[in-house]
Amino acid sequence: MTAATFERALALVLKHEGGWSDDPTDPGGATNLGVTIGTLSLWLGRPATKAEVRALTVATVAPIYRRNYWDKIQADALPPGLGYALFDFAVNSGPRRAVIGLQRALDVADDGRLGPVTLAALQGRDVPALIGALSDGRLAFLRALSTWPRFGRGWARRVEEMRKAALAIAAEPIAAVDPAKCPTCGKPLAA
Repeated sequence: MTAATFERALALVLKHEGGWSDDPTDPGGATNLGVTIGTLSLWLGRPATKAEVRALTVATVAPIYRRNYWDKIQADALPPGLGYALFDFAVNSGPRRAVIGLQRALDVADDGRLGPVTLAALQGRDVPALIGALSDGRLAFLRALSTWPRFGRGWARRVEEMRKAALAIAAEPIAAVDPAKCPTCGKPLAA
């Protein structure tokens, strides 16, 4: 997978994350573009202010999403579609919970760490079926949360929209890689 894959997945995730919010019933508190005040504080290494959260832009949150979610779940090592599905799950419920969901879909030990056993279990698997199982497991997890009555309709819609987009991505033909060109930018490699 490529940087363009991350950018595409981030754009899809941000459609669901929305803009500024400070809902007192949301345990995340002040949030903008899906980044909570707690996440921003950890990123900055100091307590963040609500004003800093409100000032976030796509450009400033992209590195947070990349390191805290995309890289943590090793999305670049996952098949197209599945990487996006797991990324969206990680953003919504945390990387550990998302990986547990994948491990349960794969029927391997669910320790929440995506390592060689989990990656090996992906080999030869039906990616659309995995996306479906991951989505179903995610919905079951979300339904069990005490905040389901308040946020459940939106979460259910998000999971179904994610499932549809992930299946569409998984169905796209994989472009052939030209060994003479950079796989990220397409420029010819120096000899």
